[in-house]
Amino acid sequence: MTALSRRALLAGLAAALPAAAQAQYGGIAPGTRFSSVGVDVGPLHARGLGPYAEFVRESLTAELRRAFADRIGPGPRLVVRVTGVSLNAYAGHGHGLGRSGKGGGGGSNDYLEGDALAVDSRGQIIGAHHQVSATPASMGGAWYDRDSERKRTAFLAQHYAQWLRRQI
Repeated sequence: MTALSRRALLAGLAAALPAAAQAQYGGIAPGTRFSSVGVDVGPLHARGLGPYAEFVRESLTAELRRAFADRIGPGPRLVVRVTGVSLNAYAGHGHGLGRSGKGGGGGSNDYLEGDALAVDSRGQIIGAHHQVSATPASMGGAWYDRDSERKRTAFLAQHYAQWLRRQI
């Protein structure tokens, strides 16, 4: 039996989870207009990431507003439920626990994972789209920069929002 790499595992999960979510809720049609955007970081709070979870919420909310600015209007609310963030412990070297607390990043990549949900005016989920974004850990600059973690997280949020825009 061969061991699965983290990258292969993430690819498998990314392929399986959207099918399950779409089977339950259906996908989100490309070009959908949204009444507003929001970010749920409850799963990060549940892992004890309080202030960091709030930074993720602020960063991703700002990027979603930019990415979907021309698609705000009548329609369901777009809510992204962030289910995990993993920052490689050291850009270019080794593996650490990352921010998710679930095990280190793969190689020198950072990850942001979540579910984009279309929520109607009654609060019912009417569509879902699962997405995992991976970016090089080096995107936050030098590892010794005091703000590297925040820069990497902000870059992940931007990457996630831009790819989500392309997908839905």
